[in-house]
Amino acid sequence: MSKQNFDVQSIAINANPKKVFEFVAEPTNVPKWAIGFSDVKDNMAYMETPNGKMQVGLKMNSDSALGTVDTIMEMPDGSIGRAYSRIIPNDGGLSAIFTFVLMAPPVPLELLEGTLEEQRKQLAEELQLLKKILESNI
Repeated sequence: MSKQNFDVQSIAINANPKKVFEFVAEPTNVPKWAIGFSDVKDNMAYMETPNGKMQVGLKMNSDSALGTVDTIMEMPDGSIGRAYSRIIPNDGGLSAIFTFVLMAPPVPLELLEGTLEEQRKQLAEELQLLKKILESNI
C-alpha cells in the first residue's frame, strides 16, 4: 500500500459563496489567510520559511462558474507544487462550503515547509483563519 500523497479538508463559511470565491481566487489575498506567504505580486509569491524568504512562481487558475481555484507554485528548482479548491453554495446559497485539496509538496518545498502531515495541520489553521476573515466581512 502506497503512502497517501494528498489531504482534503472542508469548512463551512457563513458568507455568500460568490464573495468567498472572489476572495479565494484573488492572488493578493493569499497572504491574508495562507500561513507562510508574505507577499504576492506579478505571478510571484514570497514564502517565509525557517531558512528565510523564498520566491516562487504563483499561478491561480479560477473558474467562477464551477467555483474552482487551482493553485500552481513553481519552486526555484523548477519543481511544481499544486493545490485545488472549490467553493460551493450551502443552505440555499446563503453560505458556502470551501473544500481544499492539498497535494504532497515537491521535495524542495517539503524540506522548507514540512511534510504533508505537517502541512495538513497548518491547513486546518488556515481554513479557520479564512472563515474568520470572510465571516467578519459579511
